Amino acid sequence: MEMPKHLPPLLALRAFEAVARHLSFSKAARELCVSQSAISHQVHKLEEHLGQPLFIRRTRAIDLTPAGAAYHRQIHPALEQIAQATQALQAAPEPKVLRVGLLTSFATLWLAPRLADFNRRYPQIQLELQACIELADVAGAEVDLAIRYGKGVWPGVRATRLLTEQLAPVCSPELKATTLDRAPRLMAHSQQPFEWHDWSVSHGFDLSPHPPVMLHDYNIVVEAAVAGQGLAMGRRRLIQRHLDQGSLVQAFDLPPLDSQIGYWLVTAQNGASPAAHCFAQWLQEQAEHP
Repeated sequence: MEMPKHLPPLLALRAFEAVARHLSFSKAARELCVSQSAISHQVHKLEEHLGQPLFIRRTRAIDLTPAGAAYHRQIHPALEQIAQATQALQAAPEPKVLRVGLLTSFATLWLAPRLADFNRRYPQIQLELQACIELADVAGAEVDLAIRYGKGVWPGVRATRLLTEQLAPVCSPELKATTLDRAPRLMAHSQQPFEWHDWSVSHGFDLSPHPPVMLHDYNIVVEAAVAGQGLAMGRRRLIQRHLDQGSLVQAFDLPPLDSQIGYWLVTAQNGASPAAHCFAQWLQEQAEHP
């Protein structure tokens, strides 16, 4: 976009507006923190640009010419608007960056579809999701808040329950109808591989016919199970869409495991920042309406 061709020198315009408002070169100079001669020079420069005088100069006073008065009436609102726009921009708060550590699977399958609501309600908070399979270091301030999966027992941090999981092995309908009795267990790498152990102990189920296959991430576990490659421990909060669509079904006629296993909001021992508190409250609202 090109600048308007007839735009006058802006420093000269600013000097003229101040002189016209005060009807005084000296007062305009004090307002703009320059010398009176500098103001006179800028006004003269503008008069040369316009090709006509803007002031009637007397011995101890000045007055606007008719053209100068008309010009001042027209440019003053524009300069005022520029000043207001500048003030508003300078007063606008910088967005607060909130770093959140969480599992990729939780970010993809549960959180991502809900984030538009948070961004609409809290535009001043800029989320930075650090999704990985490792535990984000909350105590060391690597992140401001974390969402962890487990039983809520981690040293050096404060954990608040967000969601409890219901766990039950799932598989594709084709696998259940054919080779279920020797299907491998698809497992995500985890520092706490408790799901299959807790479920088998609760139901007295022998897992030996189902050897483990370790995969990088729970997202991959789910996709592999949908493709009929084995059994996955179904985390109902994350796979409900697949259950509704029928691409995954419960593998065994046994009730889901209800336990302490779930998703926890984790902050440092000294508490959460205001932005982290807003995000935690919003998450808890979302958890009440799955």
